[in-house]
Amino acid sequence: MKQIAENLWLLQYPLSVLGTQHGRNVTVIRLRSGKTILHSMAPFPPADVGAIQALGKLGWLVEAMLLHDTYAKEGRAAFPGVPFLGPPGFSEVVKFPTQPLLPAPAEWSGEVEVFSVDGAPKLKEHLFLHVPSRTLIVADIVFNFDPNEHGWDRFFHRYIAGFKRYPGMSRIFKLCISDQEAFRASMAKVLASDFDRIIVGHGEVIESGGKALLKRALEDAGVA
Repeated sequence: MKQIAENLWLLQYPLSVLGTQHGRNVTVIRLRSGKTILHSMAPFPPADVGAIQALGKLGWLVEAMLLHDTYAKEGRAAFPGVPFLGPPGFSEVVKFPTQPLLPAPAEWSGEVEVFSVDGAPKLKEHLFLHVPSRTLIVADIVFNFDPNEHGWDRFFHRYIAGFKRYPGMSRIFKLCISDQEAFRASMAKVLASDFDRIIVGHGEVIESGGKALLKRALEDAGVA
């Protein structure tokens, strides 16, 4: 577990997709109340379960898009009885009850904001803003892999997934945007918020300049 900022921690796990290394980033947010939010699930070993619980009372489990169901059942099993929040339709995907991400719980007010990414109904991604640390937490809207990757990872990411540079939007995400106007309007709200760092769902943390880099990634994909 790595502390990213005050009341913000990152855990990283392996995740292979079609033979490529994507990785899975998990973020822990601690509120002023002492309660924590666990953003993204993973196959948590007992030591990590203990480390997460040691940060404060775990109040919520979160998956922020429909395609992030890979480890949902494992996360729920590791932390039984904790409310599980997901996008509309997530319950049908994972086959267990989940609660909506919006409206966000009242206890998050002033500390965590949630933005829906509209115009891509097959994904229904939601972005999280940890206000005190000016950190945007995303799932798949952009990836930030090592630009020096090689072999099958590089070939797949560059020529199949369609990443021109990092951070970048995948070809799949772009193809899922069916309403460009709604997408741009929702992203305008995100870009108008105050953030500098971005924790991506897959790849390396963007420690600074995140807003400009997110805008560039959208422009590269032709969806800005």
